[in-house]
Amino acid sequence: MPSCTVYQDLSPALSPWGLVPRGGFYSEGPQTHILIGNVGSAMWRSFLAENIDAPDPLDRWTRQVVEPIAEQFNAQALYAFEGPPYHPFQRWAMKAEAVFPSPIGPLIHPKFGLWHAYRAALMFDRMIDLPIQEPAASPCEACAEKPCLSACPVEAFSTGRYDVPACVEHLETPEGASCLNESCAARRACPVRAQHCYTPEQSKHHMTAFLRAQTSQSKS
Repeated sequence: MPSCTVYQDLSPALSPWGLVPRGGFYSEGPQTHILIGNVGSAMWRSFLAENIDAPDPLDRWTRQVVEPIAEQFNAQALYAFEGPPYHPFQRWAMKAEAVFPSPIGPLIHPKFGLWHAYRAALMFDRMIDLPIQEPAASPCEACAEKPCLSACPVEAFSTGRYDVPACVEHLETPEGASCLNESCAARRACPVRAQHCYTPEQSKHHMTAFLRAQTSQSKS
C-alpha cells in the first residue's frame, strides 16, 4: 500500500526554507521520486539568512537543508548539481508536474512562468501517494508574439537554438551588465507570471554562477 501522507507532510518540513515539493513520479523498484524546488524568491531570503561563506554556497545550503529532511522521511537525497553524470532533472520534472519546454530552453510553469527551479529530489524505495496532475497546456502555445525570442541583445535565440558563446561573450562586456545583474533579458521578457520574477540579487547570483561555469569549461 502507498504511504498516504508523506507528500503532504513534506510541505511544512520544507516551507521554513522557502522550498516546496514539486510533484513526483514512480519508477521501477518500486521507487518514488519527489522533486523539491523553489518558486519565486522565498528560498533566496532563507538562503541569505544563513550567510554561507564558502565556494558554491547555494549548493552547500541545499545539502544542509535537504539532507536532514531526507533522513527524517527515510529517503535518499539526489541533487540537480551532482555530476557529471548529472541526474536528468528536466525529464524528471516533466514527469512530475505540468511544466513544458519554453522557446528559450528553461521549463515554463503555468503558475510560475520561468521563475522556478528544481534543487533536489527525494528517492523513496516504496510507493508514496502523489497528487493527481491536473490537465494543463503550455502558456507558450497561447503567446503569439513570443517576446523572449527577440529580447536578447545578441540574438542568442534567433536561430532556434541557444547560442551559448554569444551569450557568454555578451555577459563579459559592459553592455551585458543588465543581463548579468538583473537576469537574462529573454527570460525577463516572458509575460507569464512576471510577478514571481527573482530579485536582482538572486538573478545576479545565478547569472554569475552560469558565467563562471561556462568560462571554466572553455578553459578546460
